[in-house]
Amino acid sequence: MTQNDTTTESEQVPAGGVIATDPATESIWPLWEIFVRSSRGLSHVHAGSLHAPDGTMALRNARDLYTRRNEGTSIWVVPSEGITASDPDSKGGFFESAQGKNYRHATYYTQSEGVKHL
Repeated sequence: MTQNDTTTESEQVPAGGVIATDPATESIWPLWEIFVRSSRGLSHVHAGSLHAPDGTMALRNARDLYTRRNEGTSIWVVPSEGITASDPDSKGGFFESAQGKNYRHATYYTQSEGVKHL
């Protein structure tokens, strides 16, 4: 080894020329979240995740991976870093309905007699 060589003996490339790494931890491609709509009029549903270099490739890979049997009409690919989610551990305070605002729920109201088509 020379002084300019920055690799140590443990990091040297093996005789085959390939260093084995775990792709799940060493990926340089961003993670994309995939949403698929099964038919017109329905909502997009989260189908899974994949790594891809850009949105176009993520869309193509998502099509091949999640809609192989023509079960989709539309696909959304979203960078995982662009999603902000609530903390599941603090769901009590975050999703609690405000006290004294029962009128926000349909069960608060009674059906009026004599009103047609209600």
